Amino acid sequence: QVQLVESGGGLVQPGGSLRLSCAASGFTCSNYAMSWYRQAPGKERELVAHITSTFDNTNYADSVKGRFTISRDNAKNTVYLQMNSLKPEDTAVYYCNRPRGGVWGQGTLVTVSS
Repeated sequence: QVQLVESGGGLVQPGGSLRLSCAASGFTCSNYAMSWYRQAPGKERELVAHITSTFDNTNYADSVKGRFTISRDNAKNTVYLQMNSLKPEDTAVYYCNRPRGGVWGQGTLVTVSS
């Protein structure tokens, strides 16, 4: 059974930082491209960050470029999203995704508010 489980969300003040984790089971995530998406209330789900399987190349949405970093820890079979300089508009449910096969996690809520 393939599974992705996100954790690390919560309430943070503007300008603060959070690190989200995506624990994979049932497959070796280093063999797959992996992504983080987010969905804010009343908005469509959007791609935030992506990491390839071939050379670990990364891509980011313009809205988070320079503030967010996606990475892997192959020993832990885990993908991370480091989020710095958080803004209220970053408030959303964040989802881990394996594009090949369409595998999604359950999501973790990030709220940025004073």
